[in-house]
Amino acid sequence: MVGASHPVPVAPASPVVPSPRRPTGNGGSAWERTRCWYESALGWPTVPGDPVRLRTGVRFDVLDVPAGAGYATLERLDRMERLDRTDRRDRSVCAGPAGRADGGSPAPGFPVAVRGGRMLLLVAAGAAEELPGLLEWLEWGSLALGLTALGAGGTMDAPLAPPGPAGLPPRPPERDGLHGAAVWLRPPEPGHEVESSLPALSVPGRTGTALDLARLVHTLATQCHRFRLTASGPPRARPVARVG
Repeated sequence: MVGASHPVPVAPASPVVPSPRRPTGNGGSAWERTRCWYESALGWPTVPGDPVRLRTGVRFDVLDVPAGAGYATLERLDRMERLDRTDRRDRSVCAGPAGRADGGSPAPGFPVAVRGGRMLLLVAAGAAEELPGLLEWLEWGSLALGLTALGAGGTMDAPLAPPGPAGLPPRPPERDGLHGAAVWLRPPEPGHEVESSLPALSVPGRTGTALDLARLVHTLATQCHRFRLTASGPPRARPVARVG
């Protein structure tokens, strides 16, 4: 029919694509949930990509030591802490109600992870720069101890988030500490100020009960040296030259 209008085909409307959202603790892949736990629960910066890696030198530095030396160090520090606590309690009883002599509460535990045959001890940001000078001051600088540090500009493998309250990511099945992945031995606590528990240099005016960094480094260096001597075994006898 002349003059009749013909319908103009209309292309179907494109579906609205929502903007990408950061996954919650209960959604997304295991890596996304792990990243969300570190960034949201702890406020620790991570590096883009999988597996998840944490930036060092921002909220913390890391001391990296042989696991055997690390376990010996933690055991010794715990024993010293128990002795200090007992001594403070005894002095408090002797001082009586007129004056306490407990000297404050013991240093809280600080986060520690293990990865294969290595132990990762979290310390205050900036400690990595202090390590060479501390080792020289403690007269350990001339020995190969296997004690290294990660500081500003570095990264470390993100240990598996510890199981616990709802919202924490489940253990990714593809990662296992027996295959070299990092796992928490002493995990950080969400909702607590992690930095206040990290070993740092004792300076005038500094508050808190964190372990003194010099004490930790000295104990680590001692145990690293012992571990190295034990691992190398007893010295071999030199062969005797035959004459004639």
